[in-house]
Amino acid sequence: MALRLSRYFKFFILLILFSCSSKETANKQPRVIDVKTETIVRATIPAIFTFVGFIQSSHEVEIRARVEGYLEKVVYKEGEFVNAGDDLYYLDKKPYEASLENAKGALSKQKAILWNAKKTKERLEPLFKEKAASRKDLDNAISDELSAKAEVQSAKAKLMQAELDLSYTTIKSPISGLTSDTKFKEGALISPGTQGLLTTVSVVDPIWVYFSVSENDLLKSKNAEANHQLVFPKHRELEIELILADGSIFPYKGRVNFSSPTIDQKTGTLRIRAALPNPGNVLMPGQFVRVNVLGAIRPDAIAIPQKAVLEGKNGMFVYVVNDGKAEIRDITAGDWIGTNWIILSGLTQGDVVIVDGVNKVAPGTPVKIINQMKI
Repeated sequence: MALRLSRYFKFFILLILFSCSSKETANKQPRVIDVKTETIVRATIPAIFTFVGFIQSSHEVEIRARVEGYLEKVVYKEGEFVNAGDDLYYLDKKPYEASLENAKGALSKQKAILWNAKKTKERLEPLFKEKAASRKDLDNAISDELSAKAEVQSAKAKLMQAELDLSYTTIKSPISGLTSDTKFKEGALISPGTQGLLTTVSVVDPIWVYFSVSENDLLKSKNAEANHQLVFPKHRELEIELILADGSIFPYKGRVNFSSPTIDQKTGTLRIRAALPNPGNVLMPGQFVRVNVLGAIRPDAIAIPQKAVLEGKNGMFVYVVNDGKAEIRDITAGDWIGTNWIILSGLTQGDVVIVDGVNKVAPGTPVKIINQMKI
């Protein structure tokens, strides 16, 4: 009998404990999570496109000899800046000075012959009128004068050519810019032609930057423009800014001044060029930079911080607050703008998006909003 009572007592105790545990579980509420949110406000957002570009001289000139001669002196200092008209090379002048003197002598001789021909014609004209000289004699005198005039013109041209050849022995820079190394040293025989490249002078202010846009990016931009999600400035007058290798922003902006009319079949890209000022020659030809293309806008756009966007098996999603609880909202994201995503679909004006605390919530989690902001 005592044993049976003991069993009933234990059963009674277990029943009471189970009942209390069930009541505690029923009374326990889900924990409320503190989150930071941002309220969606549509706005016009600048559209910035970033590409890798390289710097190139805006005007590069190959310096070549125009006459043959021995190189007497390299005047410029390799790699330094020269102004238009500065001397770069001196060739041996003596052969061309001799040719010039010879041309002067030939011109003087032809002038003397012309003078004699004129005088002969002047003497024959009155004699022909008095029938003391034949028509043939006068015609010959006129012909000799005309021939002498032609020889004088030819001699003048040869003299001019001799003067030019002599001037070409001093090789000057036709533009202001940076010089490259010299291909020849003193004493070398310089000849004009394809093998006669002496050096190169490159204009670096203004300077050009080239970058390429992929065919895929071009199609995306055209589709966005057709759907009024992207607006370009009139006549595609786009500005650029450069990000240098150390992360600093080049202080001068440039403008796009050329776009290739065709897509490169090898790379599938469109080549674009922009020009910008380069005081102090900070930018150097051959340098790689990041190019931000400015001027386009995204009207009536939605942008949210990247940290608010999550990715699941069905794609990208965010958490929004609905009736005090976290709710999943599937989205379609577009481009990055700084630290934000452009949202193409899934969110509307007034939606409250969880920005901080997304890793602590799940669908249906009660949340408490702190430090709410508008975006």
